[in-house]
Amino acid sequence: MMHKHAFIIAVLAVLAGCTLGPDYHRPEIETPEQFQQRINAGASIANLPWWELFQDPQLQRLITVALKENKDLAIATARVEETRARLGFVRADQYPQVNGIGEIGRGNTGEQFAPGIGVQDRYYLSAQMSYEVDLFGKLRRQTEAAQQELLASEDARRTVLTALVAEVASTYFLLRDLDERRDIAARTLAARSELTRINRERFEKGTIPKIDLNQAQIQEADSAAALASLERQVVQAENLLSILLGRNPGKIARGATVEDQAMPPAVPAGLPSELLQRRPDVLAAERTLAAQTARIGIAEALRFPSLSLTANAGVASTELSDLTDSDAFIWDIGANLLAPIFNAGKNKRRVEVEVARTRQLASQYELTVLQAFREVDDSLIAIRTLRNEITARDAQRQAARSAAFLSQARYNGGVTSYLEVLIANTSLFDAEIAAVATRRQLLVAIVDLYKALGGGWMVDGGEQEQQVQAGQGQ
Repeated sequence: MMHKHAFIIAVLAVLAGCTLGPDYHRPEIETPEQFQQRINAGASIANLPWWELFQDPQLQRLITVALKENKDLAIATARVEETRARLGFVRADQYPQVNGIGEIGRGNTGEQFAPGIGVQDRYYLSAQMSYEVDLFGKLRRQTEAAQQELLASEDARRTVLTALVAEVASTYFLLRDLDERRDIAARTLAARSELTRINRERFEKGTIPKIDLNQAQIQEADSAAALASLERQVVQAENLLSILLGRNPGKIARGATVEDQAMPPAVPAGLPSELLQRRPDVLAAERTLAAQTARIGIAEALRFPSLSLTANAGVASTELSDLTDSDAFIWDIGANLLAPIFNAGKNKRRVEVEVARTRQLASQYELTVLQAFREVDDSLIAIRTLRNEITARDAQRQAARSAAFLSQARYNGGVTSYLEVLIANTSLFDAEIAAVATRRQLLVAIVDLYKALGGGWMVDGGEQEQQVQAGQGQ
């Protein structure tokens, strides 16, 4: 008899160590040796913490506030806590469950079933244990899936964090760009208002035709309209930035202008293979795929028998004082085996469903990686070409300033018509606006590259703030 029990225990031990379904392996993905657009060799700028990349102290303060107060980041953090609790919930199924039961009752069972027994009291107290033997790894695969979901939620939170820092920086640069455009529009309006006044006096003296006055008035009105539009856009950018900071819409303190922002002299991207370990959205996609792979094992295990063990021990009596007597003790143990026999292929189809979902997520992971490579290359080409564009825009602005000065002098000397002045002034306004906008685009392109590389802003807000303060104190 003992040999039979030992054999059964040995078989159960072997089955309990069996885990069905495939183990996760990262899909084979061909990664290029280097990015198509290479600007500089060397360590990736993604290794820099964000407070070293962004030198504007006011921008650093805004990012620190956003990391503490942003609502999207708070939601993502709460989701991590949810998945962490869910992991504990799922993992608990691997262990025995023990529950206590107590009962006090009074009643009559009925004369037909127990003649003469009359009304009786009932007192019952016991502990019940149940345990599902993980014969084919179903519970282990459930825990594995929950663990990967937790890791995916943490990576999703880092994705939100990465996007948040990038959006705060980009919006701040947009705000400073709009500030400078508004200043340009205000200066242009003041100059054109003065020119309109001069032309009005000349027209009243009969020195110039009315069309020259009308053209000056057109330019003045155009500048006024541009100024009003930019004032509106400045407030809207402040409101957007306020929401990112988790605040009500309001004024935003400024730091350096777009022209004065520190431009990193080198922006090396590093190796493409680093993206697979650095970018949080790529990591989240891989974790999600790993969790889904574990679900194939869960579905496979449901095609085989499940074994549950139960035990119960306690005391029962019709008299409260008799609960401590030895003959009040009750116990039982048991084992339940549930084996699927016929379900019209339902369990098999369940496996096929999970396999198909796994293939979908494998393709989604590969697509996420390809998208990451594209974003890096797009940012690199943007940085390279925008640097060249800035050089051209600066030359254009300088030439436009000279042309505006000379055309006004020629007009005052009666050498040319006011149309030349009109064209030169319009060209100067457009050139100044374009020069500022192009610098902002370069700053945003650097931010986009930092984001695309999964840049170094993965430290939580408290530690970041300490490091920012330490950096500013040096």
